[in-house]
Amino acid sequence: MTRPPVALTAEEFAFARSLVIEEDTAILALNKPAGLSSQGGRIRAHTLDHLLWAFARSNGKRPELVHRLDRDTSGVILAARTKPAAGFLGKAIMGRKVRKTYLALLAAPPEPAAGAIDTPLRREEIGREAYMRSTTADHPQAEAALTRYRTLATGTGVALVELNPHTGRMHQLRVHLASIGRPILGDVRYGGALTAADGPVPRLMLHASRLEFPHPDGGSRTVEAPPPDDFAAVASAAGLAITGR
Repeated sequence: MTRPPVALTAEEFAFARSLVIEEDTAILALNKPAGLSSQGGRIRAHTLDHLLWAFARSNGKRPELVHRLDRDTSGVILAARTKPAAGFLGKAIMGRKVRKTYLALLAAPPEPAAGAIDTPLRREEIGREAYMRSTTADHPQAEAALTRYRTLATGTGVALVELNPHTGRMHQLRVHLASIGRPILGDVRYGGALTAADGPVPRLMLHASRLEFPHPDGGSRTVEAPPPDDFAAVASAAGLAITGR
């Protein structure tokens, strides 16, 4: 689909450039802040997709996102700079050759401390909002979903957990953790607490920390983004130090 060019302000252009983790002729890896939507939905708004015009080439072509992060999830997100690269990366994601690693803060560690959640999910529409629900495998709308997790550290009323989704369902990590009684802190939609360690939780405490993927030009790449200040502050208030991962 051909997109009409978008003229960015100098501030938008500089902001977009400040998000770059890694770039070359085929890919663009960005560190998306929480609060910025990946792409527009029913509501037209300022999005990361909009900001990709900061990387447009002289022929008017610009990078295209190859996956999405929820609006309130921070961290690594990948875009393709060319159509062949987009096709290559899309097939890699479909073939589950892209490994995504997230960090999440929970009110208590899961039991057991490490394991897998393979509960199927189904989509549910409530008014103008879409939700995902855990369901049984024989439900006509069931979609298989698998998440592996391990607890990295436990503090005062907060646990730091690493998550690896093996499927890419909407809200998968959020619903899977809620399904075992451990919703992510700040996740109002799925039952997460808004306070922890006697302090406020400003938003969904979910961060895409690492992305490992085959590169369109050969070999593989790993890109990482450290948790942002608000994530680290909630962890720190509970006595957890997060350094560089």
